[in-house]
Amino acid sequence: MTDPVAYNPLDTTNLGRSVAEALLGRKAVALNGLERFNGAGIYALYYTGPFAAYRILADRNAAENDLVAPIYVGKATPAGGRKGGAPSAAPAPSLWSRLREHAESIRSVTNLRLEDFHCRYLVVDDIWIPLGESLMIAKFSPIWNNLVDGFGNHDPGKGRYQGKRTRWDVLHPGRPWADRCAARLETADTIDREVQSHLAFVDPPRSPHFLIEELRARYAIGRRVEGIAGTD
Repeated sequence: MTDPVAYNPLDTTNLGRSVAEALLGRKAVALNGLERFNGAGIYALYYTGPFAAYRILADRNAAENDLVAPIYVGKATPAGGRKGGAPSAAPAPSLWSRLREHAESIRSVTNLRLEDFHCRYLVVDDIWIPLGESLMIAKFSPIWNNLVDGFGNHDPGKGRYQGKRTRWDVLHPGRPWADRCAARLETADTIDREVQSHLAFVDPPRSPHFLIEELRARYAIGRRVEGIAGTD
């Protein structure tokens, strides 16, 4: 008989799960027209539109009568966080600004509509932002974080356009700075087929939540142990 592992609510991973669960418990709102707010944190974007490559993803969200399958997960760190310095003490709209940047990227391309996107976002204490983001990505494997990378990229700036255009920008042309980057060998049709094939064979998580699955697994282990003990 294997002894069950003692649950430690203060374990780093469990604390990260609680952050991710808090994000998933937030009501999804339209990405278009978010009111300004201060704070840094994590977020998830959801797609419900007609773009053919994402049909399975959009149908999954519609079938559940809720938004359960994010297309992208990201974070916004406080000012100074990326440079190793102390974060700014003054409140700043880091998370709101990041979501607004994403809205502008979507608005600028030719084959996506901003009204087909919703988001969940959560203002989080700085120390938990990277862990919450990484757990969300590991659980959902969002297509824009993996197979179709580049959505979160910024304009590299003058003199740095020799880098290749991202797969996201090949599939979704229209960002002005991306058009200045070097062309890729892959075509939009190639990436489109890869996305459809990937989504067709990837099983979604049994539950869109973290803590519920964790408690169910531990309860099942406990019941099995009780059953074995009762036969002695």
